[in-house]
Amino acid sequence: MDTHTRLLETISALADGELAASELELAFAALDTDEGRQAWDAYRRIGDTLRSDQCGHELSAQFDARLASRLAAESAPLAPVTAAIVPPGLPEPLEAGPLVQR
Repeated sequence: MDTHTRLLETISALADGELAASELELAFAALDTDEGRQAWDAYRRIGDTLRSDQCGHELSAQFDARLASRLAAESAPLAPVTAAIVPPGLPEPLEAGPLVQR
């Protein structure tokens, strides 16, 4: 995960009241930037809307079942390759690195 994504997730967790105390310093540093303040404002508005009884839209009784069905039908993302496969007879590499084509 890149640093930018990590900072946005930290701000999101703070807005949701789910941030661990050990992460507060990171969150406050992120909020000290224009982008961090914009993210805070967006996450706060999203949370306020989701918690509001007056958001203007009522979900149908079957919304959650249809959403779950659509999510289940989506293909799962492929897992990243974390290690090279070494053909039989070749020594294991000493450290991980890019694959070299031969």
